[in-house]
Amino acid sequence: MRHQLYALSILSSLVFLISCENPIKRAARNVQYSAYEMVGIQKRELLKTRVDDARDEQKEAGEDFRDALQKLKDVYGFQGGQLEKKYDSLNSSYERAARQSDDVKKSIRKVETVAGDLFKEWENEIGSMETAPLKDRSRSALRATQTKYSHMHAALKASEAKLDPVLHQLRDQVLFLKHNLNAQAIGSLKSEGTKIQKEVEVLIAEMNKSINSANQFIQDMKQTE
Repeated sequence: MRHQLYALSILSSLVFLISCENPIKRAARNVQYSAYEMVGIQKRELLKTRVDDARDEQKEAGEDFRDALQKLKDVYGFQGGQLEKKYDSLNSSYERAARQSDDVKKSIRKVETVAGDLFKEWENEIGSMETAPLKDRSRSALRATQTKYSHMHAALKASEAKLDPVLHQLRDQVLFLKHNLNAQAIGSLKSEGTKIQKEVEVLIAEMNKSINSANQFIQDMKQTE
């Protein structure tokens, strides 16, 4: 228990170090990994956790984009009343989607960092092995894991690439409405509605592919334990 508390205290002290220059970031990560190992969490397990987090962040992002799209449709269907309230609701939904998109990107960076460190460590450890059959088996396992990771990572990046274009379209519509809160402005926006809806649907489809790929990667990692 004492070791666990010590390890957690180390983790909590790394916030400042991780924001500094790259050599310090690397040193901070090494300390962080050591702290995790003290409580029984190896890089392999940490990678599964990071992939799991990225999957969950994408699920939340998909929900936020759906909500923003629905709020936009509500504005398009405006028939009278307080248009400002409709705009405020849309703007809030857009801002949530923007924040969640940032969280998705951060979670992907964390996956990439841990994966890179894990594979580097794995490669170095294989280099130190002297028993040829075991060395070959370890290298084969590494290559198989890297291949599975590459497929999963490609799906992550494909969904990430769709985030900003859709956000930019939503932002432009939100800003236009902010500047022109009237029925005529709403009418001029409707022609863009179908396009944005299709873009959101494509984004969510890419996210679903990425989520499924993450689930498969986590399952594969568990099966090889």
